[in-house]
Amino acid sequence: MPNLTARWPLGLTPKNWPNYVTVLVAVLFVLMFFDAYVSQSLMAWPDVWRAPFYFVTDFGLSDWVLIPSLIVMVLALIGRFVLPAGYYRRASWELTMLAGFIFVGVGAPGLLVNGLKRLFGRGRPAEFLEHGAFAFQRILNDSTFQSFPSGHATTAMATALVVGFLVPKFFRLFLLIAVMTGFSRIVIGMHYPTDVVAGFALGCIGAYAVRNVFAARRWLFARLPDGTIRFRGVPNLRRLWRLVTQRA
Repeated sequence: MPNLTARWPLGLTPKNWPNYVTVLVAVLFVLMFFDAYVSQSLMAWPDVWRAPFYFVTDFGLSDWVLIPSLIVMVLALIGRFVLPAGYYRRASWELTMLAGFIFVGVGAPGLLVNGLKRLFGRGRPAEFLEHGAFAFQRILNDSTFQSFPSGHATTAMATALVVGFLVPKFFRLFLLIAVMTGFSRIVIGMHYPTDVVAGFALGCIGAYAVRNVFAARRWLFARLPDGTIRFRGVPNLRRLWRLVTQRA
């Protein structure tokens, strides 16, 4: 379980990152020997077993997160200029930062993965019988050759961490959803295990990186003397919410 207040997950530091990259590459290399077997075995499950995973997999769609957060961010930013000065305006700015963090924290890793998918151009499991598990059409490809890394796994893991940074008590729930989303991508035949593991890793690192950028600018987060990074809270937004609920 990653430390949500650490600067980087699982003991990662700017000095030891090559060791972590080496371990990740080694894990992916070992998993490659099981990719086809695991993928084909899960795809062979009876349809009644696979059916729930077609529902679960939609939790990895970035639109669920990016579209609402973008709308809220734009509206809150407008509110910052039209609302009366004082805590109303400060609350609007806090909401802008909150929605912006969610949007960038999920969107930035997803954007990176979309570029990598086209760069690697690995064929999806549906192409296995014709091309095998290691067929590639790099850069110029369509969705059938954009398997590595998994975008859904990246989005799901980034979402879990973004939520965890803001509301730690919900992290385990969203982490479970992320793991089930990644597993569902294998079951429904969209990705190999290596695609999902790579997506999880990129979603994790990407979310931490965005959180660190926000903390460096003291947007929503503060870096404490002991090196940990913690959510500063949204006191004005909470105050406004209490006023609204009391009047309602």
